[in-house]
Amino acid sequence: MDFFRVQPVNKVIELIEEYVQPVSKTEVVSLAEASGRIVAENIYARKDVPSFSRSTVDGFAVKSNDTYGVSEMMPGFLTVIGEVEMGRLSEHEVQQGQAVYVPTGGMLPKGSNAVVMIEDCEQVEDIVNVSRSVAMNENVILKGEDVKADEVLIKKGTKLRPQELGALASLGIDTVPVVKKVIIGYLSSGDEIVPFSTKDLPPGKIRDVNGVSIPALAEQWGAEVHISDIANDDYSDFRDKAERLFHECDALFISGGSSVGAKDYTTEVIESLGNGDPGILVHGVSVKPGKPTILSVSSQKPVVGLPGHPASAMIIFQLFGKRIISHLTGQGEVFPLTGKASVSQNIPSSPGRTDFIRVTLEEGNPFPKATPVLGKSGLIKTLVNSDALLEIEAPKEGVKQGETVTVHYFM
Repeated sequence: MDFFRVQPVNKVIELIEEYVQPVSKTEVVSLAEASGRIVAENIYARKDVPSFSRSTVDGFAVKSNDTYGVSEMMPGFLTVIGEVEMGRLSEHEVQQGQAVYVPTGGMLPKGSNAVVMIEDCEQVEDIVNVSRSVAMNENVILKGEDVKADEVLIKKGTKLRPQELGALASLGIDTVPVVKKVIIGYLSSGDEIVPFSTKDLPPGKIRDVNGVSIPALAEQWGAEVHISDIANDDYSDFRDKAERLFHECDALFISGGSSVGAKDYTTEVIESLGNGDPGILVHGVSVKPGKPTILSVSSQKPVVGLPGHPASAMIIFQLFGKRIISHLTGQGEVFPLTGKASVSQNIPSSPGRTDFIRVTLEEGNPFPKATPVLGKSGLIKTLVNSDALLEIEAPKEGVKQGETVTVHYFM
């Protein structure tokens, strides 16, 4: 079978963005279990944050105009009428010519509108000498300055990080509506593939490396993974296992059998799944490694045929798998972990395809130095020894030593 519908990397990304739609299943989880989950709807602030005006420094709460014109040479003198205790409502009201000591985070007393830092004050009994002027609201966070009541605090589609969890905690929100974890189905195929747990490897057999690495990446990106038993090179067995996963999962990834071969049933099986609308969009990507890649969408579910070589499968999954998972969860645009590096040597490339070269990264100035990891493309050890993938864009015939290049960090 010849390759057809071969597409460049950017076109495959466009097809994913066009055809992969968010799943609509949601659930409510506790804040303690919400890290890394995707928010299913806008979350609004229930109240102002902070709920009272407070000091950002240790110092004296004052009326700012009492400090205008003061300096070290000509300090101002204010009467100290008390202090604010942390966690307590201030009972004092500052009048002209008065000051109240307030610790960092303490409530601003009535009548005051600024705080002079303790470093700019000298207290002698009930008199404080102020040697620096302050503007209105200086060293103060006002009530509602961080978040206003009824304001959208976290937008739908946001991935909850520690900072978002902290913001929710500050409002007393203890449960969050989130998108249910995307369920990814994974199926390895091939008579030569045996379970990775096989101790004594029969001649001609290969342990199922992809059956560990691909699900691990999917779980790292927040998906739940259902893994099938390995499919034989038999159409009925292959189709039965693929169809079972297709019906119970939101997306299906099949490893092996996407290339050319007499016992290659992958294309037929993929075409048989779902309603076939729109069907196979890509059969071959103009990329090295990873050309024998299939992308299909049927019954609104993406199905991807990955190359059998472990290194190629991981690279393709890095390129497209995270995007598919992100679109299924409603995150939309994905920002891959990329950076700049300076290449250590000349690297040739064939124009017309995107090449991804495994590299190590060392400290350099102004960019890290990227050194190719030598070895045949199918060797998994080359991935173990790599820090990133160096991208050589399709129009280029290679990169030269010292050239600044884009690298994709392994995630």
